[in-house]
This record gives sequence, structure tokens and C-alpha cells, in this order.
Amino acid sequence: MSRVVAYFAATIAFLVLAFSFQNTTIGDIATGAFIALATPAILAINDEKVAIRMRWYSVRYRKEAVRISAAYLFRIKVDGKYLLVKGVRFPHYQPVGGVFKVSPKGRAFLASIGAQDDDLIPIDQASEADLRIRVEGAKLNKFYDWFDGRTGREDAPWREFQEELIATSIVSGESFPYILHEYHGRMVDRIRFSPHANSHEIIMADIYELLPTREQEDALRLTLSAQRDKFGWFTSEEIRRRGVLPGAPNVTPIAEHAQKIV
Repeated sequence: MSRVVAYFAATIAFLVLAFSFQNTTIGDIATGAFIALATPAILAINDEKVAIRMRWYSVRYRKEAVRISAAYLFRIKVDGKYLLVKGVRFPHYQPVGGVFKVSPKGRAFLASIGAQDDDLIPIDQASEADLRIRVEGAKLNKFYDWFDGRTGREDAPWREFQEELIATSIVSGESFPYILHEYHGRMVDRIRFSPHANSHEIIMADIYELLPTREQEDALRLTLSAQRDKFGWFTSEEIRRRGVLPGAPNVTPIAEHAQKIV
């Protein structure tokens, strides 16, 4: 965020100089410096747009308790189709992934900003330490800076891959003793009021893409024609339409957030 402030301040300063000293050597130098800085300033602002938005939310919703759910989603694609698994809590198909877990160090930080456990989904052994919280709006910027720093929270998609695909025997541990993946960025929905949560909420998702070895890709390909019960392979159109296709006799419920991996 400091990089954005520095770029913005320098750009404005050179713009003022360029107007103040038009048709002079100083003005020409300032104009050149402004042009040189304008593009990286715009790029820096774009890179930090979520952090900037969070700072605005910290002011706009400072007196409200805001619900936050931060998860990661896995894009697993073979032959033009995406692998989705059937949810446990909700009977729809969704990407492999789940809510980030928080370490004791992360819990200490969340306690320091007064974050409370979210009660929308019951807390049990499976959901304990999930990064699903409610925090005072004024602390949203501090929360996001901590989250973006990745310290004190889960920072890899292996756990859910193991739980949702290997432990359920959709793929074998022999084929997947390890995985390689690529980070594809973060999607942060704009704040909105949720009737279910009875509060404003922010949904965040980090997107990862599986980079299978040739043997792993072959193992995944073998499941393309398997019986669809715990999982299924879907085209981008099916996912965007959430399983509803014109003229199709059956409807396969697909979660809205599955669109984030397409």
C-alpha cells in the first residue's frame, strides 16, 4: 500500500510542477516525469485495489460487525472440463477447496482486533479454526493486511485436496503423493448485505490451479466417465448456468462460487 501512496504523491507533485512551470525547462522535466510515473502509478493502484477498497470499507462500515469468509478454490481441468465435488453441508457441486484454517499465531492476531467466530455455520471439529469470522468494520483494513501477509494462516491447497479427493478415493494417494499448483490470484466480492448472516459480508477466495504430471493427468482422465455421485466433470457453460441447460431433462445443482474457477 505504501508503494501506491508514493507513486500517487510523486505523480501529483510532478503534475502540479508541469502546470506551474509551463513552457520552461522545469516544466518540461516535470511533464516527462509525470508521463513516466503515470503508468506504474495506475498499475500499482490496480494491484492494490482490494486493499484500497478495504480501507474505504473500514471507514464506511466502521461501526458495523462485518462477516468475512476466506477460502481457497482449486481449478482442476482436464480435456476442457472442470472437476467439482459434491458438498457435505449443501447438496450441490463445487470446486475442491474450503475455508482457510488459522494457526495459533493467527488466532492471537484475530483476538487482538476483536474478531469473533461466525455463528452462521455451526462450529464443530471439522470447522474449528476456519477463517470464517465477524470483525468490526473499522478493523477491516488491519484484517486484510494480515491476511495478505499470509502469516498465521493456511497458505497451500493440499489439505482440502487430500480430504476431498484422496480420502474419498476419487483419486489414489499413489498417483498423488504430492501436487504442484499455481496461484492464480484473489477474488474478493464487493461487500453486500446477507439476509442469511443478517449483516454485511465479504467473501474472499484465492484461486489455485492444479499442475498435474502426465501420470496424474491420466489418472484424472480415467474418472471422466466414472459414475457421478461424489463428484463430476463439467464444462464452463454448465458451471456458468449452474447446471441448468436448455432442453436438458435433468438439472445438476452447481454452486454459484464454482464460476470463480472458470
